[in-house]
Amino acid sequence: MTFKSRALTAVLFLLTLSLLSACVTSPAAATPLPSPQIEYIVVTATPPPATSTPDPCAPENIEAEVQKIHAYMREFDDASTLAANRPREELAASIADLQRIRRAAEDQPTPSCLATLKLYQVSHMNTVINTLIAFMGGANQATVDQGIALARDQHDRYTLELARLLGITVEPAATIVSPSQTPSP
Repeated sequence: MTFKSRALTAVLFLLTLSLLSACVTSPAAATPLPSPQIEYIVVTATPPPATSTPDPCAPENIEAEVQKIHAYMREFDDASTLAANRPREELAASIADLQRIRRAAEDQPTPSCLATLKLYQVSHMNTVINTLIAFMGGANQATVDQGIALARDQHDRYTLELARLLGITVEPAATIVSPSQTPSP
């Protein structure tokens, strides 16, 4: 029984009780009692607070949810760029930072509509970390190159899924400038 229905029941009970007591005549009293006056009590109930959680996959909420996941990817990309430019003997601290970011990304609650995006994200992060560990451990160049190629592919898949979720069209670059080329002004 809700608070509103209990309050209404109590009001009706008191009203009935007052009506009954007004109708009873005392044997000692020969004069009639005045007619009862009915009092109305208005009970208003405030509606319960809205407790429904908005759907994170609804079109109006999806961008905010995507940005929660993408924040970790941006942080990871920045940290992996720094790690890629460190000497082999200084990679341990960078790898530990990358692992911290990956764990935070893994622990991020994710709605089901973003499961594929998160899968690509964590797969990419794992590949980068494992490739850096292999490089630090002295793996041959072919193994390192294979890890780099796989990480790029996973990052591309992540980017395409991100664009799909946000309704953005991805267009390939017209030309790719390699580090050995200097763009002309």
